[in-house]
Amino acid sequence: MSSSNHNTADGAIRDSFKQLGTTKTLLLGLQHMFAMFGATILVPLISGLSVQVTLIGVGVGTLIFHAMSKARVPVFLGSSFAFLAGVQLITNPDNGVFAGTGMSQAEKLSYATGGILVAGFIYFALALLIHFVGVKKVMRYMPPVVTGPIVILIGVMLAPFAISQSSSNLGLAIISLVIVIVAAVWGKGMVKVVPLVLGMFGGYLFAFLFHSMGMTNPNGSAILNFAQVAEANIVGLPPFFMPQFNLVVILVMAPFALATIAEHIADMVILSNVTGNDYINEPGLTRTLIGDGLATCFSGLIGGPAQTTYSENVGVVVLTKIYDAKVVILAAVYATILGFLPIFAQIVYTIPTAIVGGVSFVLYGMIAAVGMRTLVENRVDIGLTRNLMIISVIVVTGLGLRFVSPDVLVDVGAVSIPLSRLGVAIAALLGIFLNAILPGADYEFLTEAEKKAAQQ
Repeated sequence: MSSSNHNTADGAIRDSFKQLGTTKTLLLGLQHMFAMFGATILVPLISGLSVQVTLIGVGVGTLIFHAMSKARVPVFLGSSFAFLAGVQLITNPDNGVFAGTGMSQAEKLSYATGGILVAGFIYFALALLIHFVGVKKVMRYMPPVVTGPIVILIGVMLAPFAISQSSSNLGLAIISLVIVIVAAVWGKGMVKVVPLVLGMFGGYLFAFLFHSMGMTNPNGSAILNFAQVAEANIVGLPPFFMPQFNLVVILVMAPFALATIAEHIADMVILSNVTGNDYINEPGLTRTLIGDGLATCFSGLIGGPAQTTYSENVGVVVLTKIYDAKVVILAAVYATILGFLPIFAQIVYTIPTAIVGGVSFVLYGMIAAVGMRTLVENRVDIGLTRNLMIISVIVVTGLGLRFVSPDVLVDVGAVSIPLSRLGVAIAALLGIFLNAILPGADYEFLTEAEKKAAQQ
């Protein structure tokens, strides 16, 4: 970021201190960081990316977003779970893109982050389209009947990983899962907003208790291992690495941007309705999409995950009724500072895999549920034949192609790509194509204000 952008952010935070008071502003920023924390660190714990780099990616990425959006939108950009499915398709040692090549996991991740960086540019392309032709025309090709099933597909694709992670200690996984469910269903206030964080912390407390009692995992390994924590420095540089680029990886990763873009637009609409500010027009989707894309590009450039607007932080905005974006900027500063504390990252790495798996039972299901909610809230008539055809083709194609045996190679120029890795890409293209040619399309993108006006 330029010095002028830093100065803008600093000035914005100073204004917030004056309006809300120093103590309240600091606590509200901490609350926003707490809201994003659980889901954000789950991505590196699952994918193998660095916790430190991830925290710096989301922190600086959020600052980049606010610089682009004139510090007007109370949004935090956290790690994207949609792209996590793409990372798994690339790095999985058994059936990933580089399976059988002898390539190290670190090198596979460098190619994955290269794909993430390139996918960030899709935001720019869409932002330009919206700028020149308008959001309504663009959204005709990305209606809920297309984006909803893609999100459902991503959640279902991730489900097996929750099972495999939980298997290392099923008891801990169940405890973490129960805590998440109880917090989400019966919790009040912030407890209801951050069930994933509570599931991880609660599960960790039980793990510490079991470890103290001399219990072990079913395979005999220690439940907790603090050796790396004892050796870690308090302050230090994160393990940044440069991305590498591969056409196959880029084609695998790119379609996941459609899901995060749809989530971005939905969050802008929700926030506009909650705050009474029309963010679709000011600062405008062009600016917010470019900000999100730049953040994702930056994160990929330093070896971090893709980013997306976080519904958890939108929930905090709704809960507190404080719509000042400067508070979220402060949360981004907190996250960036944590990224330079290796000892903090090593503590995070002690979280047992089974706890991550237990929390993921709900998390991956929530991703699929968001896709279903997209269909319901936009009143997509599944009884309508055209809609049923689009949804069916997307879900079956995306899931079914993963199990093609023997695999089929698709030639793209001088590169041959396994068909089983292109399931999401082909499903998304088929969905967009069918929506464009099948008669009976009745979707029109409306802001919340336009929806209310239409109902009156």
